[in-house]
Amino acid sequence: MNVPYKRIGIIREGKQPADRRVPLTPAQCRDVSIRYPQIDLVVQRSPDRAYTDQEYVDAGVTLVDSLEDRDLIIGVKEVPLDMLLPGKAYLFFSHTIKKQPHNRKLMHAVLEKGITLIDHELLTNPDGDRVLAFGYWAGVVGAYNGFRAWQLIHGGPQLKPAHQCHDLEELEQHLRSVPFPKDLRIVMTGGGRVGKGAMGVLQRAGFMRVSPTEFLEGSSNSPTYTVLGTADLYERSGGEPFNKAAFHVDPTGHRSRFLPFARRAHIYMACHFWDPRGPKILTADDLRDPLCSLQVIADISCDIGGPIDSTLRSTTIAEPFFGYDPASGKEVVTGAAGAITVMAVDNLPCELPRDASESFGLDLIERVLPHMAGDDEDGMIARATIASGGRLTTHFEHLAGYAGVASTT
Repeated sequence: MNVPYKRIGIIREGKQPADRRVPLTPAQCRDVSIRYPQIDLVVQRSPDRAYTDQEYVDAGVTLVDSLEDRDLIIGVKEVPLDMLLPGKAYLFFSHTIKKQPHNRKLMHAVLEKGITLIDHELLTNPDGDRVLAFGYWAGVVGAYNGFRAWQLIHGGPQLKPAHQCHDLEELEQHLRSVPFPKDLRIVMTGGGRVGKGAMGVLQRAGFMRVSPTEFLEGSSNSPTYTVLGTADLYERSGGEPFNKAAFHVDPTGHRSRFLPFARRAHIYMACHFWDPRGPKILTADDLRDPLCSLQVIADISCDIGGPIDSTLRSTTIAEPFFGYDPASGKEVVTGAAGAITVMAVDNLPCELPRDASESFGLDLIERVLPHMAGDDEDGMIARATIASGGRLTTHFEHLAGYAGVASTT
């Protein structure tokens, strides 16, 4: 498949509150122009980006007010309806493939305006692995926010909010300045991109990783953490041997093994992917358990109504925490007596926009642009195309009812 996108524009993020991330940094835009001289790349002016317009100018990038003459328009978040240009091709996170209700109008507008929609989330290699994601940075900021919550409720030196840090280097400087208790114990679920980001923060904060068994049975003279995989976290309800492959195919008929860790840990950092068919990890009854020692739950995965019953709602960058009263199962003031402090920010990578953008842009250049600039022999762009010229592609015709249009079949 030949992908004729030669005139590319980086859009000004229009969704509110403003997202300061970019798909390509100034230096990366310059790199694209050098590697792909056939691509004419411009950037729409914006007052909100983590990288200023002047930084793009200094990198030799052309700034424009309008993207009317572009073949492909690239952004990060959903494009507001009034910014969608008819007949253009777009690449951004649309959050439509799960029929998200809040983006139904977006999907309808894409089809009505004859737009081609390619979704970052659907860009995969031949093995089906995603090639673009911000998950690592969600883990970094989520873990840092977990430490912020700990300091908040214990009255220690307050950590500067991540979004007020210039970059990861400044965040780490603040983190290293805090002396954490030697007996502080953290349990984590999930070892993918998000988990790796969180683990990096824990390691830089001086925490030692131990096995799940050591975590439950051993003692240490330094702060420790453990990471639970599926075999550590779940078991068959009927007592049969756990089968990881079978669990991932169908997680029904299983139950959580998390409670012993909730009785041992002070902080829980949730970085897992959760299948709604699967069992809850931490129930309201578990949280009421008299031996539960959790004081902070950093729900980085942030599944509302999902596997962690204390995640009553999502929180914001400006107000990241709330208190959860285990006795009543209701929200209370952060720091209230007997309450667990919950962090459930659902847009964590926005707090370190420069670092997150640089990492994302590198993958975009190395793993996606070769398919955009030439022949898409592996079908990467085709697989990620939800709509082409205002018509749903074959794999996404099931979205017709959601989008409010007649099926194309």
